[in-house]
Amino acid sequence: MKKQTRLPFAVLCSVPFVMVLSNSMLIPVLPLMGQAMNVSQVRIALVITAFSIPAGLVIPLGGLASDYVGRRTVLIPALFLFGLGGLVAGLAPLFTDKPYGMILAGRILQGIGGGGTYQVAMALAGDIFQSSERTKAMGLLEASNGMGKVLSPILGSAVALLTWYAPFFVYPALAWLSAVGVWTIVKEPGGSPRRQRAFGQYVNDLKTILADRGTSLLVAFTLGAVVLFMLFGVLSWFSDVLEQEHGVTGFAKGLVIAVPVLVMAVTAWLTGTYLQDRLTRWLKAVAVIGTALITAALAGLYAVSGPVAVTAIASVLGFGSGLVLPALNTLITSSAERSERGLVTSLYGSVRFFGAALGPPAFGMLVQAGQAVMFLSQAAVALAAGTAAVLWLNQRRLLPPSMRRGADSRRRAPKVAPRGPKIRLGGAGER
Repeated sequence: MKKQTRLPFAVLCSVPFVMVLSNSMLIPVLPLMGQAMNVSQVRIALVITAFSIPAGLVIPLGGLASDYVGRRTVLIPALFLFGLGGLVAGLAPLFTDKPYGMILAGRILQGIGGGGTYQVAMALAGDIFQSSERTKAMGLLEASNGMGKVLSPILGSAVALLTWYAPFFVYPALAWLSAVGVWTIVKEPGGSPRRQRAFGQYVNDLKTILADRGTSLLVAFTLGAVVLFMLFGVLSWFSDVLEQEHGVTGFAKGLVIAVPVLVMAVTAWLTGTYLQDRLTRWLKAVAVIGTALITAALAGLYAVSGPVAVTAIASVLGFGSGLVLPALNTLITSSAERSERGLVTSLYGSVRFFGAALGPPAFGMLVQAGQAVMFLSQAAVALAAGTAAVLWLNQRRLLPPSMRRGADSRRRAPKVAPRGPKIRLGGAGER
C-alpha cells in the first residue's frame, strides 16, 4: 500500500469498526436496560430491531446516492446522523422518567445514518485502490469489521459499569471522530462524481452490468449472506449453550464467543495483507475453499460437545469466513465502474446485513428440531452455496481487465524487461 494512502485508508477502516458497534455493543447490556426501564424482554429487544430494519433498508439508497453526489458527501452526514442518534438515546434518561420511546427514536436515527456508512466506505476503497492492492484493502476492511465484533461486547459491558445508558454516548464520540477524519484526510479519486447523466442512463448502465455479470453477482451475494448467516447463527446458539449448559456467563462468555470472530478477523487481515500479490487470480478458489471449511465445521459441530471442542470447531468456521469475505468483497467492488460501484456494493451490503440479522433467530428455531437437523441442514445449505460458486461464479467477468492483466503479468513477465515497444494486452472491448 502506497505511503500516501495509508492514513486515509486507516480512517476508512474506522467506519466499519464504528458501524459494527451499533448492535454488538448493546447486546450484553440489554438485560440491564430492561431492568432500569422496567420493560419486558420482547420490548427491550426492539432496541436492536429499531436500528436493524432502517439500516437494512437504507443501505442500497446510500449506495445509490453515493454514485451521484460522491462517497464523502454521503459518508460524512451518515456518520454524523449515526452519532446524533446515539446522543439522543443517551440523553433520554436525563430528560424523562420514561425514556424508552426516545431511545427507540434515537436508534431509528442511528439506523438511517448507519445505512450510509460501511458499504459506502467499501465502495470508496474500491475507487482508491485500482490494482491488486484492492484485495489488501478489502481484507483490512473486513478485519476492522471483525475486530469491532470482538471488542464491542467488551466495550459495552465496561462502559455500562458507569451507568446503563452510558454506551449510547460512545456512538457520537467515535462516529463524529471518524467523520472528521473522513472530511479532513480522505479524498475521492478525481473529486466528487457529480455527473450530469440522466437517471435513465444510470439504470441502463446497471442493466448492462447485470446482463453481463448478473449470475456471478447473484452467486457472490448469496454466498456472502450465507457465510454471515451461519457465523452469527452458530455464535448465537453457542452463547445460549455456554450459559444454559455450562454456566459460563458475563465477561467470560464474551471472551469465549470472541475467539471464532477473532480468528475470522485475523484471517481476513492475513488474506489481504500477505496474499495480495498472488490472490487476485485465486479469489474464486479461496472463496470455495473457505466455504468448504464452513461446511465441514457445521457438520463437525453436530459431532462434538463441550466448550473447548465447540470453540475449536467454531474457529474453523471463523477461519473459513475470513477466507471467503475478503475475496467476495474484492470481486464485488471490482465488478462495477466507479459510477455504479456504490449501488452494487451497497446491495451486497444489504444482503450481508440481513443474512447476519436472520442467522440467530433461524438457529433458535432450528434447535427445537434437534442439533442433527440444525447443523446438518445448514451444512447442506453451505455446500449448495459453495457448489453454486464452483459452477456459476465467473471471476474473469467480475474482475476488470487491469486486475486480470496484473495477475497474468506476474506469472509471465521476465525478470529483465526487454527493450522495444510495449505490447498492449487485450482488445479495447475486453472486460
